[in-house]
Amino acid sequence: MKPLKEYTIPFVGLKLAKHHFEYEIEQAFFDYFEYHEFNDVKVKVDLELEKKSTLLELHFKISGFVNVNCDLTNEPYDQSIENEFDLVVKFGDEYNDEDVNILIVPHGTYEINVQQQIYETIVLAVPIKRVHPGIKDGTLDSDILKKLKELSPKGKKENKTEDDIDPRWNTLKKLLTDK
Repeated sequence: MKPLKEYTIPFVGLKLAKHHFEYEIEQAFFDYFEYHEFNDVKVKVDLELEKKSTLLELHFKISGFVNVNCDLTNEPYDQSIENEFDLVVKFGDEYNDEDVNILIVPHGTYEINVQQQIYETIVLAVPIKRVHPGIKDGTLDSDILKKLKELSPKGKKENKTEDDIDPRWNTLKKLLTDK
């Protein structure tokens, strides 16, 4: 996959200090990754890059919303998300991204692309179970919920009498008293 240029940071010309970058992530970003779980995306990414003499420290902070379908009703809703992620970029002999929080890039590298880290930070911020807020407070009015109420069993019998018990149980109860 070819990296997107707007997420490439040429750090070689930066001073040894903290530098701030901001990104506005929309649906097209996830279309590029062929990720189709979101209906719409409006996420702001604040990236603080601290350049030191031997390494780079990156702090990602995301906030915004993703429009997803509810797992229970399939109704679309805006799920607000917030997440933070820290990444240390070190220099070594060869590229290595085995550790989640440490990225090793070859000596002589002059730029870093952060699109993969932004993608993962946003996807991991979305809850596993997506429940429409209207379900929790009872304000959601959907066709699916109406159909579920219509098809749900009506009331339960509260007063069971001896006549309501299956006669096979009576025969089994006799076995308990026989000794």
